[in-house]
Amino acid sequence: MKKVNMASLLGIFCTSAMAILAAMSVGVIAVKEFKVGGKGGWMVPDATNTAMYSQWAERHRFHIGDSLTFEYNNDSVLVVDKYDYYHCNTTDPITAFSGGNRAVVKLDRPGPFYFISGAPDHCNNGQRLLVDVMSPHRRHPIAPSPPSVAFPPETDKQGPSPSPSTSSGVVVSATLSSVSRVLIAGFVTFLWSALL
Repeated sequence: MKKVNMASLLGIFCTSAMAILAAMSVGVIAVKEFKVGGKGGWMVPDATNTAMYSQWAERHRFHIGDSLTFEYNNDSVLVVDKYDYYHCNTTDPITAFSGGNRAVVKLDRPGPFYFISGAPDHCNNGQRLLVDVMSPHRRHPIAPSPPSVAFPPETDKQGPSPSPSTSSGVVVSATLSSVSRVLIAGFVTFLWSALL
């Protein structure tokens, strides 16, 4: 029978616990605040650059917890549904930010967020923004989801936009709690065998 020094077992336990705690802190993503439109802020784009907000959104990756800051003069920001976004309908927004010169919107869920200007004809002249917030679940690189293409909805007012279709590929997922359970089970097994 082997004799095991309790001090060495305690040292192994403490080292393992610290490794698990370090692994748990690795997956934290910092939230970001994005200034919509960059230096220019929230304004009617030039007639030669009506896609500026689409291009701005394509250069960024948005996550749950991030926020958008709209800075504007003599304008407003409307959070709208998909139909109102494509038809520049300002009559029934989900949320309206008017007055002042700044609005902050927290991105609190995955999926699309639709924004338009509440000022007359600004949306028709390109002052609208579609932001797609990434899902917290990552896909395996072998099985990426197909790219989504946005088409304007039909003329009848529709409900919320549909969720994207799921990939037919295999998705591999391991949560931090399942990994730590395996590590703890392995450590307990090691201790048990060392004591016997």
